Amino acid sequence: MTTYLLRHGETDYSKQHLVNGDPSRAVPLNEAGVRSCRQPWSALPIYRVRTWLASEFPRARQTASLLTGVPAPDLVVDARLNELDYGKFEGRPFLEYAAWLDTHGRSPCPPGSRESQRDGIRRMLSGVHAALKYPGPRVLVGHGLLLSVLLWYRDRSRSEPAPLFFPEAPCVEPLSVPDDVLPDWIEALLTELDREEPQDPEARGSAAILRMGQGSAVATFDAAVHSPEKKEPPHA
Repeated sequence: MTTYLLRHGETDYSKQHLVNGDPSRAVPLNEAGVRSCRQPWSALPIYRVRTWLASEFPRARQTASLLTGVPAPDLVVDARLNELDYGKFEGRPFLEYAAWLDTHGRSPCPPGSRESQRDGIRRMLSGVHAALKYPGPRVLVGHGLLLSVLLWYRDRSRSEPAPLFFPEAPCVEPLSVPDDVLPDWIEALLTELDREEPQDPEARGSAAILRMGQGSAVATFDAAVHSPEKKEPPHA
């Protein structure tokens, strides 16, 4: 069996690189996001899917319903798949959160948040692991950070440590992982997250590469933070 994991469709927030980690703030798909869910997906065998899962966020549940073509009464909603709690950065440009993260690292909680980046990723991975108890094939609709972490793990070099900033995951592009492989990915990622992170902020994140949306130029985080033009990096 296979688990298909994907990021929700585009929203006005994601288009503007704003963060939303509060599920009570309704951020629906925009027109482009809706259209992307109505395209045929050769990589996603929709008619054979036995279980649909999503986070509590409206954009994730909307994506799942649009992909199925009907409202999904049997959709499994799991809060462990929710986006990161951004605390005081809620609704703000990702650049502001990124600057804080670059200074403090992945372990502390941002002001007003209940979880660190490290704890948030661990929570999301626990939700992915729990999804395996449901009949497959299954589709899991999550958020950018979760998919970015999984895509990084798939494409990394063996000696590459987990970065503080992950390349942005595309919207509504399924990542297929066999069920006998997925637990190994999760275990390896949890082990990687437990490694000691660099204490020097420059070593942690200043040279990390961020992708400015699909198919566009690549810029360093250092340039994004310190540039007088104040370019916005993508929502991770």
